[in-house]
Amino acid sequence: MDIATVDSYALSSPIDPPQDRPFHGGTRRLLKRDVVLVVVETSDGLRGFATAGASSSAMTEYFEGDSQGTFADIVEGPVADALEGETIESIPDAHDLIRDGSVPTGDVTEAISAVDVALWDIRGKEHGAPVYELLAEEYGTDPRQELPLYASAGMYMEPEGFADQAELIEQLGFFGYKYRPGIGPDGDRRTVELLADRLTETEFMLDVHTWWKLGEAYGRETVRDLVAHAGEHGAYWVEEPVEPDDHAGYVELAETGAPLAGGESEETPAGLVELGETDAVSFLQGDVRHHEGFTGCREAVEFCAGRETVEFVPHNFGTWLGLAANAHLVAAAPETRLLEYPVFENDPALADVGGDPGMYPFELAFDIVEHEPAVDDGVLSVPEGPGLGIEVDLDVVEEYPFEDGPWTEFRYDDE
Repeated sequence: MDIATVDSYALSSPIDPPQDRPFHGGTRRLLKRDVVLVVVETSDGLRGFATAGASSSAMTEYFEGDSQGTFADIVEGPVADALEGETIESIPDAHDLIRDGSVPTGDVTEAISAVDVALWDIRGKEHGAPVYELLAEEYGTDPRQELPLYASAGMYMEPEGFADQAELIEQLGFFGYKYRPGIGPDGDRRTVELLADRLTETEFMLDVHTWWKLGEAYGRETVRDLVAHAGEHGAYWVEEPVEPDDHAGYVELAETGAPLAGGESEETPAGLVELGETDAVSFLQGDVRHHEGFTGCREAVEFCAGRETVEFVPHNFGTWLGLAANAHLVAAAPETRLLEYPVFENDPALADVGGDPGMYPFELAFDIVEHEPAVDDGVLSVPEGPGLGIEVDLDVVEEYPFEDGPWTEFRYDDE
């Protein structure tokens, strides 16, 4: 394919008014959610789409002073310079062009991720086939079009609030309910106990998201005790209980017997595999949006295939466009079945169950595509159209202008 243009748009979805979420040792303020939309167009007019930018876990726009606007500028600048006017015989050729260009080192993987997804979208449109069919040919698998979902929801609530929300998720038929603890050791223990008692069909997962380390609020022994407590009460997994690069910490906590998950914050596809090689995680969480796209995730997928001790379960925490991309990977990848579904307020794709299980408003997550995903009883039907099988609504470029500044802030009680 001949690449004509590479465009990038930084977008913001305000949370108005901002929401304050107390956690153990401080308060987190939620201000907005940012998205970078990347559009690659070929000389014959085919367009591929992807979302990009700093991962929600690493939050580099907060901790390192960069922003999604900075990343959009990089895509418009050195990434476009590396690709526009080039003929791509195979998608990894684009990876090489980006690496050989002038993209800042810290942004290379994110740039490759977005471009890879967009090029697979184009390749599917060239062949008149959904991406999952093309991926299944490479993997040698029979693709699955119906994918069980686990809901990614609760954030910093009282134990009863988590339990009430989990019951709504169970009514919606989701395989699992994942929530963000961090309200204090006693509250975190109580939440686990309530979920174990009140859920009958739906599994529960803790997305510790390294929050137990923020401000050094929890000591290492407390973390170990909480992980063990979750395992003893049937938690399906405990996710990122230590800093992402603390592989030794994962190994130590695996000794509790609790199933662990991690990988979304690994900076490279090789890092994903290295975490898997520790034998400490039961679930390895790559993400096409952060680990060099469909191409980059393949090594981790194939590492997990055939192993009884670890399963590849993609991380997915963003828009319906990102949902579609990761869905195509799950549909095709061997021995991969679960997909993360982030639940935001007023989700129009979910049935009315007498309450809203959403975390916070993120209207852009829905509006970036023209049609709702097909979700029924906790199962997603993967889009069957060419490429990613979705239509991006470019009106969001005008409707959601970028607002500079961090998307979230932390205030600590001892400051």
